Amino acid sequence: MTAEVIVDIAHSEVDKIFEYRAVEGVEEGSRVRVPFGRQTVDGYVVRLKEGSEYGDDRLKSISSVIDRALTRETLALARRISERYRCPMALTLRLFLPSEMRRGEVREAFVNIAVIADPAFVPSGRAKAQAAALEFLKEKKRVPYTALCKKFGASAVKALADKGALRVEREKINRSPLAGAPASGQARVLTPAQSAAVESIQNSDRTVQLLHGVTGSGKTEIYLTLIAKTLQEGKSAIFLVPEISLTPQMLLQLRARFGSAAAILHSGLSAGEKFDEWHRLRTGEAKIAIGARSAVFAPVENVGVIIMDEEHDGSYSSETNPRYNTGEIAQWRAEYNGCKLILGSATPSVESYLKATEGEYNLVELPERINKNPLPEMIVADMRREVRRGNNTPFSAALREELEACLQSGNQAILFLNRRGFAQSVVCRDCGYVVKCKQCDVSLTYHSEENCLKCHFCGTSYHMLSACPECGGVHLSYTGTGTQKVTGELKKLFPSARILRMDVDTTGGKEGHYKILKKFADREADILVGTQMIAKGHDFPAVTLVGILDADMSLHFSDYRSGERTFQLITQVSGRSGRAKEKGKVVLQTYDPENYILRFAMDYDYKGFFRHEIAVRKATSFPPFAKIVRVMVTAEEESKALEVLKPVWFSLQELFEENREKFLFFNKMKSPVKRIQNRFRYQVLMRLTDDALLPQIYERALREKTRDVLVYVEENPANLS
Repeated sequence: MTAEVIVDIAHSEVDKIFEYRAVEGVEEGSRVRVPFGRQTVDGYVVRLKEGSEYGDDRLKSISSVIDRALTRETLALARRISERYRCPMALTLRLFLPSEMRRGEVREAFVNIAVIADPAFVPSGRAKAQAAALEFLKEKKRVPYTALCKKFGASAVKALADKGALRVEREKINRSPLAGAPASGQARVLTPAQSAAVESIQNSDRTVQLLHGVTGSGKTEIYLTLIAKTLQEGKSAIFLVPEISLTPQMLLQLRARFGSAAAILHSGLSAGEKFDEWHRLRTGEAKIAIGARSAVFAPVENVGVIIMDEEHDGSYSSETNPRYNTGEIAQWRAEYNGCKLILGSATPSVESYLKATEGEYNLVELPERINKNPLPEMIVADMRREVRRGNNTPFSAALREELEACLQSGNQAILFLNRRGFAQSVVCRDCGYVVKCKQCDVSLTYHSEENCLKCHFCGTSYHMLSACPECGGVHLSYTGTGTQKVTGELKKLFPSARILRMDVDTTGGKEGHYKILKKFADREADILVGTQMIAKGHDFPAVTLVGILDADMSLHFSDYRSGERTFQLITQVSGRSGRAKEKGKVVLQTYDPENYILRFAMDYDYKGFFRHEIAVRKATSFPPFAKIVRVMVTAEEESKALEVLKPVWFSLQELFEENREKFLFFNKMKSPVKRIQNRFRYQVLMRLTDDALLPQIYERALREKTRDVLVYVEENPANLS
């Protein structure tokens, strides 16, 4: 038997199948050790066949079998990803395995357990420690061996083992996150609207279902109902959420409903937890995979439903190789398994909603909140008037008034500002110098708690300046407002209020997101200040006020999606208010209250926004009526980047000349942010009328990359910086 093997080396020169003699225990999907040149490397068996054109005597033999990590589905999916995004097969196969597992840094964990072996054994009268240990073990039944030794002495416990009174069993440890979470709960009775939505999804002949429900309309309960039906059929489920912060909250609901059948996969887990959760899914012990983007690669088989909550979120697009789109891969898995893909959102992406209105997706709508509560009252604060009145704080008079009323009534408030730190930049008032990162072409943000400057692109920290490095001036100005400054100002305004802050700076530790959210849910804080990680998915019954401090922040970016993203953020964060019995309020602070995007958001008018936005996109030939493609060339030395850019440009220009009618735009340029993490960035930017040329663009662009120069292709990139 011959095994076709992909070696675990992500390089184009070895991106091909190598043949080896199969050994006992080898299956398709096996991870193996194979001789490769002068070394032994890991590899993946992608196919078994009879014989080889080279002859069995010329083939090297597989050294050993590690495990069977991959399924037939994951192998097929890896091939499709590799072909679609033109990346080495080894690189795509890595997506399906915990990185620590690949590197051999983590494996199953075991503990030695002491149990009674001879119930009739009686120690001698002088062996008091043995007698006490034996009595304790009879009461507890199973005790960790080391714990027993620590309590009664190692010599006494060893003596009992030697005499056959007890034996030691090896027991697997399950390093499960949130292991103490409630493991039982009752399903809620569905409302007529929810029941109709479930029925529509189940009866639809479409693979993709778009569940468009306003915030608080009960989408989660529909998800749980569909998962329950899937488990009853003996199948598994995948549940995707955009933010790690949403994962613990959703896991708690799944654990409460389905017990240990739910497993969690995301980057915030320890290596051991990640391995054990992955292993539970791979063995079928767990049937529900929940997590952020990477959970789409969960090793579950016989998938019965895939759910992609907040489907509009930009974090579903990978910004590292391979640069995949999670929704696309989720649809491939749904088609492979013959199951439904549920895309859920209160603010669907323009592309998804268009497909739903045209019949490609089945559209299911929930226009009302589950408890018939009205959507929160929107109060618009014109910050131009506030400035004219001499108010230079982050809070309008309306927001201060509503905050005071909210606190007095014993309710909670959420304040949203999508910018962390204290000040956006530090500027010298004498010469105009702006302090920038040495590795990135961006200004540094001042963080008051650490009294330092940080780059939000590469994460580098710098000492705070006492004087301008250009002119020596000491008149340094702090511009812009971040979550740190807002928190400080709040403490001055409401000294007795308990305030939590949730951003990248406060959630870095293990379970950082979960701890903050739990505190707020347990009413241990009155106000939660945060960035976009608090904007969606969270359900806090006591929140009756949301303050949006800078509604214009994302409105004027040079991105065709800026209006859509602004509408989504405002709608999503507004939806955190008034989800229980009391009516909610939202204070929206803006310098442009007449803007049409804000007007649609104030009225919660998604359909009005969609009609306007899709008309603009069609008139200007932007996605979904065209495809934006960016070929990025980056290198630590600018000259090397330009050296590779030249042949990439000429090759793509040749394609452009041959297909001018399919291009709306084509040019090379510096990236808006010229340097990130000490790598210079140049790009070829194009806009196409259709996807037909994509394979050629990938082929022509990626053939030029070298060891020192990275070249990659992005389609409709989420971030054009």
